[in-house]
Amino acid sequence: MIAKLLIANRGEIACRIMRTCREMGVATVAVYSDADAKALHTRSADEAVHIGPSPAAESYLVGEKIIAAAKATGAEAIHPGYGFLSENADFAQAVIDAGLIWVGPKPESIRAMGLKDAAKERMIAAGVPVTPGYLGEDQSVEHLTKEAEAIGYPVLIKAVAGGGGKGMRKVDEPADFAASLESCQREAKASFGNEEVLLEKWITSPRHIEVQVFGDSHGNVVHLFERDCSLQRRHQKVIEEAPAPGMDEATREEICAAAVRAAKAVDYEGAGTIEFIADASEGLRADRIFFMEMNTRLQVEHPVTEEITGVDLVEWQLRVASGEPIPLKQEELSIDGHAIEARLYAEDPAKGFLPSTGPLIHFYLPTPTRRHPVRVDTGVEEGAEITPFYDPMIAKIIVHRDDRTTALEQLAIDCSWVTCWPVKTNAAFLYRLLTDEHVKSADLSTGLIAENSETVIPSEEADEQIAASAAHVFFMKGKGHPHAYDQDVVERLPPWQQPSGLRLNSPNNPFRMSVNDGARDYLVEPDDSVWTEEQFDGVLARYEGDTRVFTLSRYDGTGHASATDGAILAPMPGKVIAVDVSEGDAVTAGQRLMVLEAMKMEHALTAPFDGTVTGLEASEGAQVQVEAVLCVVEPKDNGE
Repeated sequence: MIAKLLIANRGEIACRIMRTCREMGVATVAVYSDADAKALHTRSADEAVHIGPSPAAESYLVGEKIIAAAKATGAEAIHPGYGFLSENADFAQAVIDAGLIWVGPKPESIRAMGLKDAAKERMIAAGVPVTPGYLGEDQSVEHLTKEAEAIGYPVLIKAVAGGGGKGMRKVDEPADFAASLESCQREAKASFGNEEVLLEKWITSPRHIEVQVFGDSHGNVVHLFERDCSLQRRHQKVIEEAPAPGMDEATREEICAAAVRAAKAVDYEGAGTIEFIADASEGLRADRIFFMEMNTRLQVEHPVTEEITGVDLVEWQLRVASGEPIPLKQEELSIDGHAIEARLYAEDPAKGFLPSTGPLIHFYLPTPTRRHPVRVDTGVEEGAEITPFYDPMIAKIIVHRDDRTTALEQLAIDCSWVTCWPVKTNAAFLYRLLTDEHVKSADLSTGLIAENSETVIPSEEADEQIAASAAHVFFMKGKGHPHAYDQDVVERLPPWQQPSGLRLNSPNNPFRMSVNDGARDYLVEPDDSVWTEEQFDGVLARYEGDTRVFTLSRYDGTGHASATDGAILAPMPGKVIAVDVSEGDAVTAGQRLMVLEAMKMEHALTAPFDGTVTGLEASEGAQVQVEAVLCVVEPKDNGE
């Protein structure tokens, strides 16, 4: 058995591998960049080695540095996790050539499945069903156009070296084919250094079904059943579950057997996933499930398979890499209950899912109890910093229950409890998705999120209930201090709406209070039905996964405001590239104050009304976080 393991990764997956290593008595070595010097995975390992600057291209993607760290610390083996170098056959070979154990498949197996066209040819030879389409050497526009017409529209153009949703274009009409092909080839060349593509028939009711496989050096290959990963946004998985809803035993047996044949076709060792696309227009049927690709590594969603089988896949990886056979035979594996995983990302769904960075001043994830077991895999904790250098996934929340309905309901509750501030997360989006009627009824497809974006993606405006609860905290804080409730922050209700006596939770309280979450004012009746706590001079409130900080604000007669008392906030993380005003300058409504560059776009920030610039915090060249106060415009005194 491996005695010391270097983990060539970071964050959640590094911490998850370390957990198994501790249980097995395997010593661990972490590697870290400048940005991760104080990260959880760095501090959790038995040893840690600095490997370079924050950008991954200068640290986590530099194989020579990782191998040198393993040798310097006496590590016998390297586990790549997922992402970074996990599917890099040259790195795997370099690890082996250095006399170290590679915890993963053989380099030849990675190469065999690395190019989608070659992989499909192997699958056809192995008797694995593949999507109707074209893969061939003739990459001319003329030939590909003819092949697309023969397949029938809509068609999917895919980069042969693609992955992660890049280098893919759906084409609905012949007139759009040439332009889509050019765009796909350009993106493929930039992302993978290979502009070759293949064509596939577009599946009209697609579901993403994948099978977990495992092989060893003794010729054994088993499957650990299937997962459903249909809930995706722009080809990126959001929710995964096992087993797949609606999968009957006959179809399961056929598709899992096909996955085992696929793994054997490339002499596979270790953990891998065979991904299929299913035409679910008539339910899940074996004759309508087609091979897409193989991921030659551990998957992000591996916990749901672990939960329903009781298997620790990382333990299996370490045992197989050490030369041991797979611990269980196929007939010893079975499905127990239902498991669902939600990926928690540091991003703002209301702003197009822009990444959100900054310190986790407040960060709470659901914790397991005897009555409510939940699994949380994360690589961060309260006080950590979310940087712009790496993938924005900060945690995975996994629930395992006896049936799908119960698991779904509990996971929705767990996502609603997530509290994160000032970094934005997709927790409210996850809650809405998990409680969506299509999801609850298992009416799944890879297009579900896009087709129901208006209902599952939250808006920038807070739910009135969360604002009302913030107002309640201010009300309680201000009891005995009547001056806190002058006409600036309250609106008296007309006599016919006033009760005979004040009751805190009554819908007929005799006044409404004005509170602000940094985006707008909310004129609401105080209500204590949502979780809240005092936060500095404001109130931190959470409702269905939505976390906001409220402050008292002056009522403007409408309940709306474009900025909090004239505070100019950064709409997203970025760089200030121009500052047009100075402290004390008089400005007019609409006048440009400064320019923020973010995501390769420029955003002009303007004055919300006539006034004077105060509290100028931003300078040219400064990097700022989302919702940072850049300056304040004090409104002009109308009496002047």
